[in-house]
Amino acid sequence: MTTSTPADPLVTRMRPFGTTIFAEMSALAVRTGAVNLGQGFPDTDGPPEMLAAAAEALATGANQYPPLAGIPALRHAIAEHEQRFWGLERDPDSEVVVTAGATEAIAAAILALCEPGDEVVCFEPYYDSYAASITLAGAVRRPVTLRPAETGGRYEFDEAALRAAFGPRTRLALLNTPHNPTGKVFSGEELALIADLCQEHDVFAVTDEVYEHLVFGGEHIPLATLPGMRDRTLRVSSAGKTFSCTGWKVGWATGPARLVSAVQRVKQFLTFVNASPLQPAVAVALRLPDAYFTEFNARMRANRDRLTAGLLDAGFGVFPSDGTYFVTADIRPLGGTDGIEFCRALPARSGVVAVPTQVFYDHQDAGRHLIRFAFCKRPEVIDEAVRRLKGQA
Repeated sequence: MTTSTPADPLVTRMRPFGTTIFAEMSALAVRTGAVNLGQGFPDTDGPPEMLAAAAEALATGANQYPPLAGIPALRHAIAEHEQRFWGLERDPDSEVVVTAGATEAIAAAILALCEPGDEVVCFEPYYDSYAASITLAGAVRRPVTLRPAETGGRYEFDEAALRAAFGPRTRLALLNTPHNPTGKVFSGEELALIADLCQEHDVFAVTDEVYEHLVFGGEHIPLATLPGMRDRTLRVSSAGKTFSCTGWKVGWATGPARLVSAVQRVKQFLTFVNASPLQPAVAVALRLPDAYFTEFNARMRANRDRLTAGLLDAGFGVFPSDGTYFVTADIRPLGGTDGIEFCRALPARSGVVAVPTQVFYDHQDAGRHLIRFAFCKRPEVIDEAVRRLKGQA
């Protein structure tokens, strides 16, 4: 008797997910020698105090398994950081868990909280791991589309669409603010509406706040600080963006003990633990003086302004970015109609890599003409990219 195996061994629900667009475009940058303004990683290292602390930890034996929840020094530093900047009080022993980046924290939260068939309200465009994690849990996405406003160009959502996304099967709301890829910073009024809907429908919230210190317009307000939300919100952040160490993959989730415990019980079977010698270094970074965070923000704001001006000069339509590492651009003024085709051709045509944002939508037509550029690069790199985009290479 002969048997055959399926042509694609991957489980059916995950087949729509191929190689991430970030990996594809970064590989294209390497092959073509293009300036990579696609993937959101800095081209400079983080604060020297943090790097020195990591080197010391490596040299002094901090190389074995840390505790499942993370080393005490880091958990205490995370709790202090949330109190210092956002007025949130956390018990470092029961309300903080260290994860392998924010991506693991989000995945573990969704896997821990969602049964098959549960619904997750989120905003599109969304970071691509959200869709994959929801699918892994057997849950269902209920995306609400962010669209540039006709006046001012900042991304907005329709209140009626958000209300309609909540229903009897809604289990959690997944919110990213400051928002990747749009650069939107959700306002106090918008957050109050989300908080009201979470409480009205008795659902949890998971908030991805990795860009908490990169706000250039408006104000970052953690959803957990709103009335009635502390006990139903898991707040996720990481060291990668704030301290320019994206490769370290040190993140965390904070919230009420029952939610953090649920995340930890799933996390232990994903990575178990991670980054033992890097955890004490992140603890040092979180306790840096306010001047570090102010100067970091000012540097990224200047980069945003530099890239925005250059893209406008090169003929793109550009939407305001109030936060994150990113600015989105409209390719239609340059004759483009499809972001994927445009970005795949851009390295050969101009020697620059960007990311098509349509891959972050369920309703792809809403973002077909939009692409994302990262400005977390040295000024001279941004200038070279702009020079190439203007056809002067």
